[in-house]
Amino acid sequence: MTYQKRSKDQLAARVAQDIPEGATVNLGIGMPTLVANHIPASREVLLHSENGILGMGPAPAAGEEDYDLINAGKQPVSLLKGGAFFHHADSFAMMRGGHLDICVLGAFQVSSTGDLANWSTGEPGSIPAVGGAMDLAIGAKQTWVMMDLLTKKGESKLVEKCSYPLTGIGCVKRIYSELATLACTPQGLQLIDKVDGLEHAELEKLIGLTIAI
Repeated sequence: MTYQKRSKDQLAARVAQDIPEGATVNLGIGMPTLVANHIPASREVLLHSENGILGMGPAPAAGEEDYDLINAGKQPVSLLKGGAFFHHADSFAMMRGGHLDICVLGAFQVSSTGDLANWSTGEPGSIPAVGGAMDLAIGAKQTWVMMDLLTKKGESKLVEKCSYPLTGIGCVKRIYSELATLACTPQGLQLIDKVDGLEHAELEKLIGLTIAI
């Protein structure tokens, strides 16, 4: 039986589906920023950006961008009614003080027990980009990862033990990917859902790890 991968927008919508009413959420640079476009208008969610915004809305329409109002990835954003912007240091105090319910981050690697590596591959000449990743990974009440399961070389980003420099230890609770949604537990990976047509055994073979049901 064949299966179809989730598109980036489908994946963003899957993440948005699990964000509860009233949550304060930080969306990391890259794919996670798409989640803002899929939060239902009827659901109140406070989106935070580490450069100093609380109350971000979806991406502005073409031609309505204001480049004085950007997220941490320098992309123009909108501001919802009641939203605010403030000093960078205050934003990091919110992150470090445990005031965020969820952060959604990208990753280079995640271990089966939730270790996160997302700021450097450790390769010579690579540009490390830690930003607020460490503060978010440890400061948020829940850390979710949104990523492709495989690298461009076909290697699994889910590993028994991370080989890249760590961002945080045991911090990742969920992994949202183009093929499956997984939970990281002290006992290893647990399946939440997967795309139609993908057999459990095939998913395990792709990532090279055992996944509990």
